[in-house]
Amino acid sequence: MAKLAVFDFDSTLMDGETIDFLAKPLGLEEQVAAITKRAMDGELDFFKSLVARVALLEGLEKSKVDEICSNLPMMPGASETIAGLKSRGYRVVCFSGGFRNATQPACKKLGIDADFANFLHDEEGILSGRVGGEMMYSDAKGDMIQRVQNLLGVSQEDTVVVGDGANDLSMFKYASTKIAFCAKDVLKQASTHTIDTKDLTKVLDIVDSLGN
Repeated sequence: MAKLAVFDFDSTLMDGETIDFLAKPLGLEEQVAAITKRAMDGELDFFKSLVARVALLEGLEKSKVDEICSNLPMMPGASETIAGLKSRGYRVVCFSGGFRNATQPACKKLGIDADFANFLHDEEGILSGRVGGEMMYSDAKGDMIQRVQNLLGVSQEDTVVVGDGANDLSMFKYASTKIAFCAKDVLKQASTHTIDTKDLTKVLDIVDSLGN
């Protein structure tokens, strides 16, 4: 029986928010982080907040972006959790409202089967302040998880989702096991399980308790 585990990236697989790390060299970390927090709390439309935050990154060198993204800190227990899920027969996928500059190297390192994220547009190696991709909207993860489930032949009952913010709500609708990881209250209210410590291996404890 096919099984699927879908993880958010920022503040779930990775310990922090990619865009906050990118804003730091521009001296805009606090300004960007404040917008990020409001979006994750569900106070701002995700699309509008993403466009506003990426606009602030205009002028940053793409090489600097890739350097920062290749050195992001993974959440404690991330590699053990992915390996453990795969050994239990799960296909593991990452959905991110962030950027492939970050998810691609991290998912390769962690052994994740596929990553879906947005793209930072650049002109001659300099960020233009524009962004595109399929993960830009508040309902994007819910739309994508249904497509992945259909592709792999996985039911909602055999789907586990793990996230922390309001833009994970849409994918929580399509999984029986919904894990809120160090999450905002808006996501905890929609979850079946909560983890309040930065230890992703607790996901394995929950999966093992399902008995399937």
